[in-house]
Amino acid sequence: MVLFQKFKIDSRQISLQTKFLLAFALLLLIVMGSFAVYVNRVVVQPLRESTENEMKLAAAKIGDQLDLYVDRQNQLSQRILSSPDIFTLMPSGNYSNLTVEGLARSRKLRQIMFQSIGPSMDIEDVAFYDLRGVLLTTFISTSGNPSSLLPFLENLGHDLSWIENGYSLYRPSEGRVFFIRSIINQNGKIFGYMAIQLQQEMLKRSAGAGSSDSEVYVLDSQQRMIYAPDEDRKPMPDLAAPVRGSNGVYPQANGDYVAYYQSNATGWTTYTITPKQVVLGPVSSITRLSLLLMTALFLFSAAYIYYSARGFLLPVRRLRSQILRINYSNMDTKVEAPSSNNELLLLSEAFQGMLERLQVSIEREKLAVHEEAAARNSALQAQIAPHFIHNTLYLISIAAQEGKNEVVSQMCKNLSDSLRYIVSSPYEHVSLMQELEHAQHYLSLLKANYEDDLQWTIDEDPAFHDIRLPRLVIQPFVENCIEHAFRGADTPWKIEIRVKLYNGLWALEIRDNGDGFDEQTILYILDRVRATESVEGEPSHETGFGRMGIVNTVHRLQLMYKNRLFFNIYNHSEDGGGAAIQIIASLTEEFY
Repeated sequence: MVLFQKFKIDSRQISLQTKFLLAFALLLLIVMGSFAVYVNRVVVQPLRESTENEMKLAAAKIGDQLDLYVDRQNQLSQRILSSPDIFTLMPSGNYSNLTVEGLARSRKLRQIMFQSIGPSMDIEDVAFYDLRGVLLTTFISTSGNPSSLLPFLENLGHDLSWIENGYSLYRPSEGRVFFIRSIINQNGKIFGYMAIQLQQEMLKRSAGAGSSDSEVYVLDSQQRMIYAPDEDRKPMPDLAAPVRGSNGVYPQANGDYVAYYQSNATGWTTYTITPKQVVLGPVSSITRLSLLLMTALFLFSAAYIYYSARGFLLPVRRLRSQILRINYSNMDTKVEAPSSNNELLLLSEAFQGMLERLQVSIEREKLAVHEEAAARNSALQAQIAPHFIHNTLYLISIAAQEGKNEVVSQMCKNLSDSLRYIVSSPYEHVSLMQELEHAQHYLSLLKANYEDDLQWTIDEDPAFHDIRLPRLVIQPFVENCIEHAFRGADTPWKIEIRVKLYNGLWALEIRDNGDGFDEQTILYILDRVRATESVEGEPSHETGFGRMGIVNTVHRLQLMYKNRLFFNIYNHSEDGGGAAIQIIASLTEEFY
C-alpha cells in the first residue's frame, strides 16, 4: 500500500510533455502491435504454410517417382515369371551348379531373363534363388548379389509388404537394395525366389526430384533404410515413424524441418530434411523487414511526437515560468506567451485579466487592513494614554503639596513634551529612538517623586532611528515596573532598557530588579499573547497596566509585525533578581 501511494505521488509529478509522449507511445504501440498481428496472419503464416505444403509436395513427388521405379521392377519380374519354363527349371532337391545339368539350367534361366529384360536396363542385376535361399544364377553376375537369402527368409513372416503385395525390398548392405519376389505357380506352390538388384543411380535420380537444398531418406515399412545420401559420411538421423498412408511436416530438435510421405503402394516412407534457414528464409526475411519498418516507424513517430509536443508545450512552459515569477511586488507585469495556438493566446489573455482583477482586489484588501489596523492601534493607544496622564498629574499634585516648585515646573515641562508626543499624529509609526526619549521623559517625571530610589539606564544609538514602532510601546512596560515590580522590593530600584542589532533583527529587553512575576502570571500573559497571535480577536478592554497592559501593548506590535515578532517574559537572577521582557522583530518588515 505504501509503495502504491508512493507511485501515485510520483505519477503526479510527471510533466505534461512526458504524459503526452506516453499517451502517444501507447497508441503507437497498439498500432504497431496490430500491424505485427496483421503481417503475421496475412503474410507470415500463409508463407509458412505454403513452404510446408511445398515440402510435402516435394516428398510426395519423390515417393511417386520411387513408386514408378518399383512398379517397373514389379512389371519386369512379372514378365520374367510369365515364362512357363521357369517352374520346370527350378530345382526341387539337392543339386550342384557345377554339374552339366546345373550349368544348362543356369544358361536357360539367363535366356529367359534376357528375353524379358532386353538390352535396355535400369537395374543392376537379376538373380534366382532356390527354396533354401541359395543363389542359383544371375543375369550378368554383377558384384553385390547375396549368396544366400536366409536372413531375409527368416524375417519374412513380419514383412507386411510381402504379405500384401507379394514382393518385398531387401537391403543387406549399404548401397545394395533388392526387389525380391517368390517364384510361385497358379496353384500357389513356391519354387524359389527372384531378386532384382535396384540401380542406385536410379534411386538417386528419383530422390533428386525434390529440392536441391534437402536431403532425402527412404525407409521401408519396417523403418529399414532403402536410400540415404552419403551414408559413409553422415550418420542416420532420428526419423519418426509415420502413420501408414500419412504425410506431414515436423521440426527436429536442431530446428531443421522434416517432410515425410508414405506410399500406399510400396509402404516406403520418403523423408526430406530441409535446413531451417532454407525453410524459414522467406519468413525470416519478411519478419526482419517488418521489424525494420516498425522500428523505423516507431523512431520517426517518437521523434515527431517529441518535437510536436515540445513545440506545443513550450508556450505553456513559458507562461508557467512567468506565472511563477509573479509576486506581490510585480503583479502589474504583462504576461507574454507568443504562440500561434489560439487557445494559448486566449489562456494568456484570461490570465492577464485575472492578474489585473487580483491586483485591484489586493489594493482594496490592503486599504481595508490598513484602516482596520489603524483603528485597533488607536483603540489600544487610547487605553494606555489616560493612565499615563492620570499617574503623572497625581505625581505633580504630590510635588506641589510638598512645595517643590522647581520640581513641579520641570515635571510640567516633561508632561507637556510627553503629551505633545502622544497627540501628534497618533496613527503614524515612530522610531525606536523616539520611544526611548519618551520613556526617558516619563522616568524623569517619576524621578521627582522617588528621587535617588529610582535609577535607570537606556541604550542610545543613531541606528535606532531606522527601527519603526507603534507609539507608546516602551513606556507601558516601564510603568508596569513602577506600579507592580517595586512594591515589596528594596531600593534602589533599577530599570534597564537594552537594544541590540544583529543579522537583520532588532532585540529590545526591559528588565528590573523588583519582585518579578509568579509562574501563573507569566503563563497567563504568554497564553494571552499566543491567543492574539493565532486569532485576531477584539482587544481587551481592561485598562490596567498589569497583565492586560502588557498583552495590549504586545498586540499592537503584532498588528504591525504579524508573525515576524517574538515576545517573551521571564524572571532573571542577575543583580538580585527581577523580571525581564524581551521583544525580537525583523528589520525587513513591510509596513502598511
